[in-house]
Amino acid sequence: MSNTKVTSAEVASLAGVSQSAVSRVFTPGASASAKTAKKVREAALTLGYRPNNIARAMVSGKSRIIGLVVAYLDNQFYPDALEKLSASLQDRGYHVLIFMANTETDNLDKVLDEILDYQVDGIVAASVALSSELLARCRSAGVPVVLFNRSQDVDTLSAVTSDNRSGGRKVAKFFAAAGHNRIGYIAGWQGASTQRDREQGFREGLAESGLALHAREVGNFHMDSAREATLNMFAGPGAPDAVFVANDHMAFAVMDTLRFELGLSVPGDVSVVGYDDVPTAAWLAYDLTTVRQPANQMVAMTVETLLDQIDNTEATPRRVAIDGPLIVRGSARIPEGWTK
Repeated sequence: MSNTKVTSAEVASLAGVSQSAVSRVFTPGASASAKTAKKVREAALTLGYRPNNIARAMVSGKSRIIGLVVAYLDNQFYPDALEKLSASLQDRGYHVLIFMANTETDNLDKVLDEILDYQVDGIVAASVALSSELLARCRSAGVPVVLFNRSQDVDTLSAVTSDNRSGGRKVAKFFAAAGHNRIGYIAGWQGASTQRDREQGFREGLAESGLALHAREVGNFHMDSAREATLNMFAGPGAPDAVFVANDHMAFAVMDTLRFELGLSVPGDVSVVGYDDVPTAAWLAYDLTTVRQPANQMVAMTVETLLDQIDNTEATPRRVAIDGPLIVRGSARIPEGWTK
């Protein structure tokens, strides 16, 4: 078998079209008729031709690659949302490279170096906050960044989240309407904007209802920490009769701890509400009342924002917070007359 690479000129000759037509067929977003595309692809298959994307990137200055940075995938919200994000970008002709990071600066430095080495056209950072130094490096490289499900107080940075503050407020109003007055909160990682905004909205909603937070612990968005937080919160007298948990991932651990370690009934003794509405929340084992993150809308806005900034370097940064509904199930006492 010959090791000689098949050229686009050979494909064009076999298909009976111009070489530029072959290029259009294999260039995402370029225009080619269905008839031409069929002939070109059949000829390419026959000859074993594969387009040289690296060479095209060198000529065009565009790699058609998006770097997707994520800190952790334990929370079910992220695998589902990132799958949607990847599919949407691929539909627009982009390839997605996923990079795992954590919140340590040294690790993020290394990950960012690797991402920029791939000559990516843009970066989506999910559950990761970037320092001003890292953002400056992206700007100097001409690579736009959009935060997904995280925001930062940087005017030049685009971010797409659910309306976390509004969601927290909805939970507080729900508890108040159900007659709860000893209300606890189990926080996520305190460096996350999602945690900050959910708690702020929750406290505001309680205050508007004439209530104050009765107890608070930190679960850091991890199940083991959420279990410890629950044991601490319910260790003494005057334990909460309702708990808002900063995400569903922790809420499952909270419910298991309350029911199977402390012998409490949910919602008979304690109402529990989470945030995200991951698929497991609807399982009968949990039947979790929770605030739904509108993942489809968040993904669509993230892709639109990123591609706009790739196409237009003068595009105005966007800060988008999309409202999500409270999904009422069976893990919390339902207020009399409450309509979903």
